Amino acid sequence: MSKLISFFNFYFNLKSYLWNICHVIMSVDTVKRFDRIVAIFIQLQSKRIVKALELANRFQVSLRTIYRDIRTLEASGVPIISEAGVGYSIMEGYRLPPVMFTREEASSFVAAEKLMQKFVDKSLGEYHKSAMYKIKSVLRGREKDWVSVLENQIKVDSSQILFNANLPNVFEILFESIAQKKQVFLKYQSLEASTPSERHIEPVGLFHENGFWYVLGYCHNRKSYRHFRTDRMLLIKRATINFAMEHGTLDDHYEKKVATPKTEVKILVNNEVARYINEGRKHYGYISEKKLQNHTEMTFMTSDLEHSFPRWYLMFGEYAKILKPESLKDRVREILKNTEAKLLD
Repeated sequence: MSKLISFFNFYFNLKSYLWNICHVIMSVDTVKRFDRIVAIFIQLQSKRIVKALELANRFQVSLRTIYRDIRTLEASGVPIISEAGVGYSIMEGYRLPPVMFTREEASSFVAAEKLMQKFVDKSLGEYHKSAMYKIKSVLRGREKDWVSVLENQIKVDSSQILFNANLPNVFEILFESIAQKKQVFLKYQSLEASTPSERHIEPVGLFHENGFWYVLGYCHNRKSYRHFRTDRMLLIKRATINFAMEHGTLDDHYEKKVATPKTEVKILVNNEVARYINEGRKHYGYISEKKLQNHTEMTFMTSDLEHSFPRWYLMFGEYAKILKPESLKDRVREILKNTEAKLLD
């Protein structure tokens, strides 16, 4: 109860402070600033360290504006620790209840819960379910009613098998590994191999692409970074071995991936079909398109003319024409020739 009283004292003191400014300069921007400062306060409570640039990017304001907002919070009694070149943090132990959720925010919980039920493993799904009960418990009555109505009217269905049914805690182990910088042991069935392989990996990060979850990790058996699909994992175990390397962020590795040699591809797709391939084309290096009378000319930059791009093209090849390069045409002909030979066996 004392924390709740403290929060409302802070909230109304801050509100009073900002409204005093508002009466002086009579600007609508001041009201927006009040909402931004409260949001900054909540974000500071959500992480140990928050960078000024992170706040500036979120609220689409300058760094100078963020510095001014931080000074306002400090003047209102919030104990903020500033470290040059590091970021901002709130003094350990200083925590206040968050501002009540809006109806729109409560709606987002429903969508998140439905997605978590279908797109994560069993273990993480249970943790999220438990967390959702706690979140719903602090909603006001009308928001609870709003959520209850939506829950029964939203359905998410995944057509892909994202996880091995015998491994209910893949995410739990991988999250622990990344946070604690501990290796994991995998028994993995790759698409090319006839038998499973055993790997010790250092997970860098996870990403969802084309309907599947992937782990980017440094494989000590192959001495290189590899992608591992979660549904092809036959066994995963925690290991006590510390990471041997510093890996950076997932974005760092994607930037390196962009630097690999690529080939420009141009295809001409029937307009009636073009709109149906919009969803997956980014994975194959989509750059741009040009609308013509009956066709759409699409440009790609791809690093895989041998396997992924030609096979993807064949999915709609009856309604498309390869403009360049000639090597892609040759590869598609080769695949078709091999396929025809199999049909004649």
